[in-house]
Parts: sequence; structure tokens; C-alpha cells
Amino acid sequence: MLEELFNLVRESSHDAVVNNPDVPNEHNDEVVAEATNTVASGLRNMIAGGGLKSIISLFQNKDGQSKDGGSSLLDNPLVSMMIGHFAGKLSTKYNMDESKANSVASSLIPNVLANLVSKSNDPADNGFSLEKLLNSITGGKTTELVEEEQKSGKSGFNFKDLLNKIVGGGDDNAGGGGGGLMNIITKLAGGALSQQKRNGGGGGLLNIIKGFF
Repeated sequence: MLEELFNLVRESSHDAVVNNPDVPNEHNDEVVAEATNTVASGLRNMIAGGGLKSIISLFQNKDGQSKDGGSSLLDNPLVSMMIGHFAGKLSTKYNMDESKANSVASSLIPNVLANLVSKSNDPADNGFSLEKLLNSITGGKTTELVEEEQKSGKSGFNFKDLLNKIVGGGDDNAGGGGGGLMNIITKLAGGALSQQKRNGGGGGLLNIIKGFF
């Protein structure tokens, strides 16, 4: 899933990076890798911190717009955090002017996330899905939780049921197999934390991404 995300960022970077004179051509690939790392790490860190519902809410907003017609992506605290992080990297690693770095980040990151949300909600696109994304970020924990529920006697239980359980709330202590809501969130957070340690924070993940060049 990480390589698919990298390719999506590269496809989304045409205007913000490749055709942008503020980004030297020799840095194009590294900037794309840095943006991929920002998105992947940001989503993973949010889950590790217990913010799973925020990510699900982001991905269920298929049209990318808030109810009042504004851009929900730009208003989303998670997206704002990613933009700030990426802009900081552009300024410190590539000596880009702060205003230009903010402009690149504010253009690329929301565009990437909008495309990721769109593709994840497209049943015809087998390369992307929220299930695959969460499974990758948590080291396979979503599959593990679904299997636990199925073993407990819920043979028809699937990822959609797991999502409904998470966003629907209800009794935090109810349910067999994977357990209640807090148990599900805790397990997914634990999987994300394990991925953090395995990748050595953000640096290890960035090195993996650079291997896709």
C-alpha cells in the first residue's frame, strides 16, 4: 500500500512540484518522497494516538467538502498538521523560502488526500481502500480484528461491520472476539505504535519510500 501511495503522490505532484520553478528539478523525487512520508506518518501517528475516528471521518467525506460548502480538507486539523510538517521539511531540508514552502505544501497535501479519499471510495479501483490503508498502517491489525470476530461466531463479520462498530460507538465493553470499541481502538493504536518503532520514527519509513525511485 505504501508504494501505491507513493505513486499517487507522484501523480498528484505535477503542478505543485514538477512544474513549479520554486522546486529545483534535482529535488523533485525527494520532495515527492517527503510528501509521501508526511501523509503515511501523519495517518499512522494519528491512529497511534487514538485518533482512528478522525481518519475514518476524513475518508467517509467522499466529496471533500464540508456541509457549509467550505473545504473540509483544509479545515481538518490532521491535514493542517501534515501541511505544517511538510512545509517545515521543505524549508529546512531544501532551503525553500517559508512562504513558497507553505504554498507547495498547501497545494500538494490536500490534493493527495483528496485523491486518496476518492480512490479509496471507488469500488472500481482495487489498488486503494480504507481497509488496505489501515491494515498497512497498523501492521495487519484490521485483518486480525475481523478474524477474531469471525472466530467468535460472527462468520459474516467483515471490515464494513468493523467500521460501523467504530463509528457507531455503543457499548465500549460489549462484543466478543475483537471486543468493544475501546478494545478495537487500542489494538489498532498498538499496531500503529509497533509500526512506528519498526520504521524508526519517520526516517526509516522515508528510506523505504526512497527505494521506490
